[in-house]
Amino acid sequence: MGKEVYGGTVGEGNAYNNGVHAGALGLMIQSVVLGVVSLGVNVLARGVGGVKMLWGIVNFLLAICLALTVLITNMAENTRHFPPNSTDPLPPVTSVKASALALFAVLGIPLAITYSVPFALASIFSNTSGAGQGLSLGVLNISICIPQMFVSFVSGPWDALFGGGNLPAFVVGAIAAAASGLLSIFMLPSPPPNTTKVKTMDGGFH
Repeated sequence: MGKEVYGGTVGEGNAYNNGVHAGALGLMIQSVVLGVVSLGVNVLARGVGGVKMLWGIVNFLLAICLALTVLITNMAENTRHFPPNSTDPLPPVTSVKASALALFAVLGIPLAITYSVPFALASIFSNTSGAGQGLSLGVLNISICIPQMFVSFVSGPWDALFGGGNLPAFVVGAIAAAASGLLSIFMLPSPPPNTTKVKTMDGGFH
């Protein structure tokens, strides 16, 4: 937000700081959407045909959102204005700010699914196969942390290779999210049907 949308430079002028503040507002909106969507994960899964399909769909949504960062950045650059005798740009126009904040909000949807469905599936698969749930969740956490560390090391030099902006890493993220969506739908095994028996008041089971 500070660099791509507000056009600021770290340590120079107010544009960058204003962008960071706007980004913090966007993250707050994203968290609210994440919390609301988390309450309806089961309903969403039933509506799209299961958790596997839901996970795939939200990965495609994530890919679209990351790709839209390129469009919003171009909108910000094309509408950017500077005050007289100043290199610190004015705040972006309302449509650009609204688009960026809306993007933050929509990103809360795939986050809500990503923070819940993989862990639920890991527990289900480990339980049905007789493996330890704790061990399975630990392996899942490792599979999350290692890519995060890799991205932290690589994204900076990768962005610098294309001029120092943030967009190259976002584009790679969009491609990775789209690939994850395909893998979720076509390669991930479906969870077993729910066979839990509930004891009724008359002592029977159903």
